[in-house]
Amino acid sequence: MIYLYDGTLNGLFTCVYQHYYCEKATGIYCDEVYEKNLFEEEVLVETDEDKAMKVYNGIINKISHEAMKHVYYTYLSCEYKKDCYILGYLEYGFKVGYQVDNDHTHKYVHEVHKLSSKVAKEKHLLLGILRFQEVGKGLYAYVTPDNDVIELLAEHFADRLKNEQFIIHDRRRNKAVIYNKQDWFITDFHYNKNVMLSDREKDFQEMWKGYFEHIGIEERKNYKLQRRYVPTRYHKNIVEFK
Repeated sequence: MIYLYDGTLNGLFTCVYQHYYCEKATGIYCDEVYEKNLFEEEVLVETDEDKAMKVYNGIINKISHEAMKHVYYTYLSCEYKKDCYILGYLEYGFKVGYQVDNDHTHKYVHEVHKLSSKVAKEKHLLLGILRFQEVGKGLYAYVTPDNDVIELLAEHFADRLKNEQFIIHDRRRNKAVIYNKQDWFITDFHYNKNVMLSDREKDFQEMWKGYFEHIGIEERKNYKLQRRYVPTRYHKNIVEFK
């Protein structure tokens, strides 16, 4: 039996609950991306927050907070079979408890750790290269990350820019973090046109690009190293590479 869910973490955890208390699942997938298999029966599981909370508490209390972090980061990845890996990881984790993360040879532990690490690395990279632009009375930044990581960026920038209003826009997924000087939230956000920059922002960008060019020593430029720390797929989002 394939369980399909609505793409939310609560939906995923509801499927895990169903796996234990109803019929065993052979796989779990987000309904939006599932590729139909004629030889598999599937059912769309309705999200139940109470059931999801029981699974969440079970992970925290019977495995560990670290395991919950691995599950959450894996859930944010773009890997098609991520939810199947999470299910296998949790099945094993509920058997062995906090020691689950010590067994790196276990198939599902290995896969979950690999995906969790990829998400963590992309988060760390974007914290360093995200560029805000002054637009009207607020700040705007857009990214096209491989994984669904903008929620992981929100707390950091809300703390650093607590007196500013800002938007961090994931153009790949048409969603955004919006911060209003008090709280941040995530919402659908469909805007793929060029934003209207303030005159001050235009001046700052020109000065920054000039500075970036002039501090570089031609003989010491290392484009291979540059691409390692700032992969080319992110260049379109960064002022100095435009």
